Amino acid sequence: MKRAFALLCLLFLGWAVAGPAAAETLRGTVIVVIDGDTVLFKPDNYYPAGRAFLKIRLADIDAPEHDQPYGDTATRALAAQVLNQRVEVDTVATDIYGRTIAHIHVAGHEVGTELVQSGFAWAATRSRRAAELTKAQRQARLDQRGLWQGAAPVPPWVWRRTHPKGEHNRF
Repeated sequence: MKRAFALLCLLFLGWAVAGPAAAETLRGTVIVVIDGDTVLFKPDNYYPAGRAFLKIRLADIDAPEHDQPYGDTATRALAAQVLNQRVEVDTVATDIYGRTIAHIHVAGHEVGTELVQSGFAWAATRSRRAAELTKAQRQARLDQRGLWQGAAPVPPWVWRRTHPKGEHNRF
């Protein structure tokens, strides 16, 4: 009985991890912007019948938290690009929070890259696109765009470590 239950759990976990994040492209509409790097996406056609939307975390970037300087500004910048817009989502993976990690494209533009170029997100240094995004981040910093206008911007991963979990939400 325990072995069968464990096997069932492993099968479910395998489906949950492989779910929609098996490197597929989806088309649909962003219906909610949660924060500067997370949205709710309503796909046009999605195979699990009960699923009305997906929580998407933008791949290769990290935006300021809501309670962090420029957090709300980053959220507004993302909303201006994608909210109620038809988008294309290229899935990459599923994270530990169950969110689909993906690149979102609007009218042929990759949204994460534009957020980094505008100074509203940090580039992830461990991605396949690290060189491209780091170059865009360096230019945004030199031009003092977005969060780079601040004296000493704190990266979100440092902010999360230095602030108690109850002070900000990880959607």
